This record gives sequence, C-alpha cells and structure tokens, in this order.
Amino acid sequence: MTKHKAGFINIIGNPNVGKSTLMNALVGERLSIITSKAQTTRHRILGIVNGEDFQIIYSDTPGIIKPHYKLQEKMMGFVNTALTDADIILYITDIVETPDKSFEYLERIKKSKTPLILVINKIDLAKGNELKETADYWLKIFPEATLIPVSALKNINVGTVLEAIMKSLPENPPFYPKDELTDKSERFFMSEIIREKILLYYQQEIPYSVEVEIESFKEEKEIVRISSIIYVIRESQKGIIIGKQGASLKKVGTEARMDMEKFLGKKVFLELFVKVRKDCRNNVKSLKDFVYLS
Repeated sequence: MTKHKAGFINIIGNPNVGKSTLMNALVGERLSIITSKAQTTRHRILGIVNGEDFQIIYSDTPGIIKPHYKLQEKMMGFVNTALTDADIILYITDIVETPDKSFEYLERIKKSKTPLILVINKIDLAKGNELKETADYWLKIFPEATLIPVSALKNINVGTVLEAIMKSLPENPPFYPKDELTDKSERFFMSEIIREKILLYYQQEIPYSVEVEIESFKEEKEIVRISSIIYVIRESQKGIIIGKQGASLKKVGTEARMDMEKFLGKKVFLELFVKVRKDCRNNVKSLKDFVYLS
C-alpha cells in the first residue's frame, strides 16, 4: 500500500524575486497578487495541492524587509514562523537581486535542519555567464541545497521544483480536507484583488498607505453583492484614490469586478468607498481589524 505524503513547503525570499508568481504556478491557481512593487504580499497565504497519495501545502510569505512600523513587524512575523514550521524551505532568489541581502535569515536557514530547495528565478533574463556565476555563489552559501534555476513567469523548470518537493515530502496524513485549495476565505481574496489594482494603478506611497476591508459579501443565486472600504492614512490620499470626478476609483472598481467574476464564477456587483483611518499601520486594533493580529 502506498503511504501518504504531506507537508508544508514555505516560500521565503526578498521582495520582488517572484515568490508569489512561483507559488501560483505550483498551485495552478492565482492566489497571491503579483506586481512589480515591493511588499505586495502582506499575509501568509496557503495554497494546497492534493493528489491521491499526497498533499502539498505551499505557504507564500511577505518579502524579507527591515520593519519600520507595526504592520511590517507583523509581516516579518509571518516570515519568522515560516522558518520554524516548514517541512521544506523553498528559498527564492533571482538573477538580478544583490545576493548579500538578508544575511540574518540566510544564517538561520543554514542552521536549520530543514530540507532546502534553492530556486534561482528569472533565468529568462540571464546573460552570458550570469546564471552559472549566481548558482556558484549560492552553492557556496548553501552547499547541501537542491538548486533549481527557473522562470516562474514563463513556466520554465517549475515541474522540476515539484519533483524535488515530492522527493523530500515527509510521510503524513493530509492536514486539510482534500477538496480545499487555500486557508483563506473568498472575502480575503476579494480584498486582495482590490488591493492589487491599487498597487497597479497608483504611484509613490499610495499603495503602501492602503488597507482594504470587505464590509459585506452577499451571495445570491446569480450575483454576488460586495461592498468594500478602501482605507488611507491621510485626507490628501483619499482624493488621489477617488480621482477627478471619481474616474480613478471607477477604474479600480471595474478592473477588480472583472477579476472577482473570474475568481467566483458569478456576476459581481461591487461598491467601493474610501475613508481615512490614520492608524492603519501602527494601531493594534487596526491590525486586528485587517486580520494581521488574532
């Protein structure tokens, strides 16, 4: 009788190396939002892949940063937890990042006994000997690691990552029901879709000063009615989010609604409101409201 394998594969790395892109490719679903801006991922998001005799629980974490306020401290808390409860660590770097970042975390990974898969992403951007030089550098730091060069965006070698995971996946019963895709609710993903559009369409500090709350989520037979509040930390930002005659907010709403309909498989009626909440990033109650604290 074939024994069942199951485990937590925690994806760790610096901002913008492609952690979310790789997880979405491995899961086969778009669970983590992806933009070129740093700090896109704020929560720890699980993506669950099930087979007859295995269950892989991928965990996408925020990029490693030096915290400047309580929200970022909590984001790094997700990373710290991911370092300690992983069955396999998937450390993501890429061709273009400076390799000497996050020394503290690299040392902690080296000291852990957890199997390590080292993924060098964005190999489609490599020129000349860049890939070999990058691989040689990282293998000096992690000589015991399984090193795999990939392009998550172009789906190059993603299958090789899965094969490496299956080799190291421990024997366990499933941790989640076999029909579950993630640990997050539909409401959570609706807020993430809205936040993604804000990351895409606004510049400078605006995306980092925003939190999104789904105020109501009502599922009817043929339509889902969603009401959401976009919180900003300054009055001036409220006007920027709304835009001239509401044009910017309308664009966010239209694009978000289209993605929501794809995700839910139903028509969506979406209402967006903008409010000022000055304590979004540092106040404990605010962080609890936005599910950063339990």
